[in-house]
Amino acid sequence: MALSRKLSLVVVLFLVSCSGAPARHRPFATPDSAPVNFQPNPSIPTNTSSPATTPTPLPPTKADPPVLSTPTPGALQLFFPTVIPAEGAEYRPPLYPTPWALSPYDHFYFAAPISAQYPGEPEWDYRYGGIYFGPDIIHSGIDLPAPRGTEILAAGPGTVEWAGIGLFTGSKYELKDPYGIAVAIRHDFGYNNQRLYTIYAHMEEADVMVGQWVNTGDVIGNVGSTGLTTGPHLHFEVRLGQNTFYHTRNPELWLSPPIGEGVLVGRVTSTFGTLLDSYLVSLKSLETEKLYTALTYGPQVVISDSYYNENVVISNVPAGVYELNIPYGALNRIEKIQILPGQVTYFTFHGYTGFDISVVEPTATPTHSPFTNDN
Repeated sequence: MALSRKLSLVVVLFLVSCSGAPARHRPFATPDSAPVNFQPNPSIPTNTSSPATTPTPLPPTKADPPVLSTPTPGALQLFFPTVIPAEGAEYRPPLYPTPWALSPYDHFYFAAPISAQYPGEPEWDYRYGGIYFGPDIIHSGIDLPAPRGTEILAAGPGTVEWAGIGLFTGSKYELKDPYGIAVAIRHDFGYNNQRLYTIYAHMEEADVMVGQWVNTGDVIGNVGSTGLTTGPHLHFEVRLGQNTFYHTRNPELWLSPPIGEGVLVGRVTSTFGTLLDSYLVSLKSLETEKLYTALTYGPQVVISDSYYNENVVISNVPAGVYELNIPYGALNRIEKIQILPGQVTYFTFHGYTGFDISVVEPTATPTHSPFTNDN
């Protein structure tokens, strides 16, 4: 059901220019007043659900417009900043085949939604759960740098459920919809018996129609800057269960990584277990000295993975040995960590207690099961 035009959602737009861009966001939670003795914690959260390494086929349904749930008071605001593409063409390695899952809890089901001539790495300081422009402005996806007109590719096979203006509001007449021209794909497979959707926003044009079936890699439109954004880029979301803004998950846990690269997933808390919001996490390669950085999720509600319960993810990290650095209590807390290709390396940080680190070990050889068109 479409949201009412009288919805008390305030959409805030900050105009960003080269000369007037806001200072980089570096908030840190207040550390505890005194250290405590080290108490080891399990490095991987307990999960009682059955593992799922391959997508769950779901029966086809009618391609109805997305049903939007009514937001709660103090609803999240939307803003999509300018993303400046990297200079020149940067070719990334081929991706692992989809679905890719070396552990029973991985779900790398989707291919990159832009071509390999662009890096495919999301903007570091405005990832999923980011609040770069204020605590009331939540980011429900990732922003992928690409020039205007770059072809946008379907991340997986499925049926187009939305194409055009109005994805957020549910009205094709709402020309100020924050997503601009957008495409929503309802996929032929799911996870834990829940339907999966992917969202492609701020498009210059959509080249598909509602009800059309597309395959992985099919061109569905071009990168633009429609909606609430200050420049061209692709805003990409993964939704689980329902096609609404309030059912998003971190796309970096769903996109298949480039061959030879892995994913760092973490849960960062204070000594007493309180989540540290918008906290800086950095990863430095001991071989190349390249630095990878991210901020933990902001204080607004975003949905973590049901297994990892994470609040930070850094994907597309080349395999190797790194220094993991989290400032806490006026000191840099540093731990050596290894990133393995095609796998998740998981860590928890507990303030003065320190780190627990674990590579989620493979349990079976992954298979590339082709998806079928159920329509």
